[in-house]
Amino acid sequence: MRVEGTIDIIGVHCAGEVGDVIVGGVADPPNCSTMYEKLVYFRDKSDHIRQLLLKEPRGRPAMNTNLILPPCNPDADAGLLIMESEEYPPMSGGNTICAATVLLETGMVKMIEPVTNIKLDTAAGLVGVKADRMNGKCQAVSFDNVPAFVFKLDHIVDVSGVGSVSVDIAWGGMMYAVVDVRQIGLEISNANGPQLIDIGERIKRAVQGSYVPIHPENPDIRGVSIIEFTEPLLEESDGIKTAVNTVVVSPGRFDRCPCGTGSCARMAILHARGQIEIGERFHHRSIIGSSFECHIRGTAKVGEYDAVLPTVKGSAWIYGRKQMFLDEEDPFPVGFRVGDQWHVGKD
Repeated sequence: MRVEGTIDIIGVHCAGEVGDVIVGGVADPPNCSTMYEKLVYFRDKSDHIRQLLLKEPRGRPAMNTNLILPPCNPDADAGLLIMESEEYPPMSGGNTICAATVLLETGMVKMIEPVTNIKLDTAAGLVGVKADRMNGKCQAVSFDNVPAFVFKLDHIVDVSGVGSVSVDIAWGGMMYAVVDVRQIGLEISNANGPQLIDIGERIKRAVQGSYVPIHPENPDIRGVSIIEFTEPLLEESDGIKTAVNTVVVSPGRFDRCPCGTGSCARMAILHARGQIEIGERFHHRSIIGSSFECHIRGTAKVGEYDAVLPTVKGSAWIYGRKQMFLDEEDPFPVGFRVGDQWHVGKD
């Protein structure tokens, strides 16, 4: 068998969401001074790596892959590039937790007990990470995300087959359209999965056709790429506020974890509406019942926008190691998609 290179991968998931981490076999791109420039390089010139690993027959829709690279920011311990089925998001919370867990448990970055502090250079900016260590294992990871802020509240869109829907549009490391699921007469559950995914993709396309948010510090980051359904905010007896959410990730599947950047975007919206204050504890739950611990640590300004400084905490688990390579005679060098899983051909 003739092969073309080998990619070394650590298998890991965060709260149910696969976020495998590439630890070797992919070269650092040349002539890049920021992690966003590295994102653009892989997106525009080396996208075959993402396709090789995430499309069938080697990948599946409900997977992500993370690439550890040398950082561009001298204050960072490592650089992180995130690859998903349809895009290279500037930031992802679940993937950050996966990457930090792999860096520390494999010894790529020295782990100190009881708490290790590191910094990751992402395409969205520098992200501080704090890892709880016990008996040589990374028990939990919290990250201090880049500022999150609201572009628009109560933006009305006309959705094909649904009607008028009100959405909130916010940045949490990705551009989100956030929708109260009660508007479409459903609740967040696996039983409603096909409807939520179909309607979610329709809402996203309607938002994309009506409004284009542009990040004030990087105008190349623009446009909503992801939608989050939410259920009402509740307060438990111990004073912790809780809520359920699910994020529809293109080409049409749920984020298995509570979604870190989605949690940050939602905290920005809740704060803008006066529903959550600085320091209040907020637990965000996923469609499978897994949970992130969240809070707002402060406020900031991003361009003209009032922003919050969000922190999210969760856990990841390493489940294996693998080496991926490509036979030169393989008829599917960049994979394929089939409509039963990838929603190919949907309007």
